[in-house]
Amino acid sequence: MPTVNKLTDAQCRKAEPRDKAYKVFDGLGLFLFVSPKGAKVWRMAYRQDGKAQTHVIGPYPLISLADARIKRDEVRRTLVDGGSPKAPKARPGLPTLGAAADAYWEGRLDVTDAYRMNALNGIRHHLEGLCPKPIDQVTRQDLLDELLRMDKAGLLVYVRAVRSWVSQVFDWAIERGHRDDNPAASIKPQKAFRVPARESHAAIAPSQVPEFFARLAIEAELQSVLACKLLALTWVRTVELRTMRWAELEGPTDAWTLWRIPAGKMKRRNEHIVPLSRQAVSVLAVLRQRANGSEFVFPAEHTKARPMSENAVLYLLHRMGYKGQMTGHGWRSVASTWANEAGWTPDAIERQLAHVPDDKVRAAYNRAAYLPQRREMLQAWADWLQAQGLVTG
Repeated sequence: MPTVNKLTDAQCRKAEPRDKAYKVFDGLGLFLFVSPKGAKVWRMAYRQDGKAQTHVIGPYPLISLADARIKRDEVRRTLVDGGSPKAPKARPGLPTLGAAADAYWEGRLDVTDAYRMNALNGIRHHLEGLCPKPIDQVTRQDLLDELLRMDKAGLLVYVRAVRSWVSQVFDWAIERGHRDDNPAASIKPQKAFRVPARESHAAIAPSQVPEFFARLAIEAELQSVLACKLLALTWVRTVELRTMRWAELEGPTDAWTLWRIPAGKMKRRNEHIVPLSRQAVSVLAVLRQRANGSEFVFPAEHTKARPMSENAVLYLLHRMGYKGQMTGHGWRSVASTWANEAGWTPDAIERQLAHVPDDKVRAAYNRAAYLPQRREMLQAWADWLQAQGLVTG
């Protein structure tokens, strides 16, 4: 006969966390699972159709030893009657996915308010159909279906963020005994989702920006220096900046608010809007004094009828000692890294980089999407650049 009811409540209370999770057995399949973080959960091991299975009963001490034994016996009766403990049914008291997300992320006091709200809004909006479901009834396929809708919509970066954010919620649920697995953890982004196009342009790390500006200051206020600064401040591609025209700026002279880049100049042939920070306007004001009547913001050295050389910024970077380490285009990577680490909304970041869906209807709508957030983000970025040595603004 197997030993039954081996544990005492005192033993359950004294079970301390270890480096690895472990089990304390009571008998007839019932055991107390103790996680490395100290969470204690009643579980029951059993076999059905010749396969080993595990049933989660609930957290200790919320569910006492005596109650866990009662629930163990209920599972055994279910098995005798030919039923399955894994049959979908509501478990009283369990939170929904939406409530679990709120509880977990509102408790993350180690992140910024902006990052916390980005995570919550991402889950609430993109997993809206799953939020009312009890946390233990959300399956891997449920979650994958919703994430694939995001992938199909072209949110190739954001879908990865949402998967990561909700994965942390499922980990939280496991620690509290609300479920036994994390369906998000088994979804591998590199396999499940399309891979965003990578722009293979050399770029420095954000930590190298102060040294970069120190070297840039040695070059004085050459046109290529001002171009480099404006590339950093606007996140545009070099060709878009080089062919920039004064007519594309909106707002009072020397107080412009927007740069509206025509669709014909953009890589994806969609109009792009760039909010202008105070620092960007300051650079443009200097350039306007030097324009000498040219329609181009960066006219060629010997004629105002065409824009400056496409290699002007690249040659500047080579003189500074950054050959193979940084390009004008590389500012897009630096800015994107900074913005993601600072917790800005991935959608706003992607729109500012002009990474919009190929669908022309959606692209037309999205050209001004997240504009208030993008304006705030670019101003915060410009303030950060100024603090690193960009002495403009």
